[in-house]
Amino acid sequence: MEIAKVTSKGQITIPQDIRRKMDLKAGDKIIFFEENGKFYFQNTASVALKTFQKAMTGEAKKAGFNDLDDVVQYIKKMRKSHVK
Repeated sequence: MEIAKVTSKGQITIPQDIRRKMDLKAGDKIIFFEENGKFYFQNTASVALKTFQKAMTGEAKKAGFNDLDDVVQYIKKMRKSHVK
């Protein structure tokens, strides 16, 4: 468990161990949210990635890709069609 003190401006310093575990770097943004009366925060980059992954679930199948080989063949085909 880590403790941080709130400054008069409402700022806190996230302890180094937590920053490292969350892969937070200077300039990163975090999102705060409440769930069942408890407050949490996450790195917005990880939230964006999870949201994107969820939105893309099943899209490969819809596009006709059944496995990695299908994707590789498609990429090869696209590269050939764009070579000048």
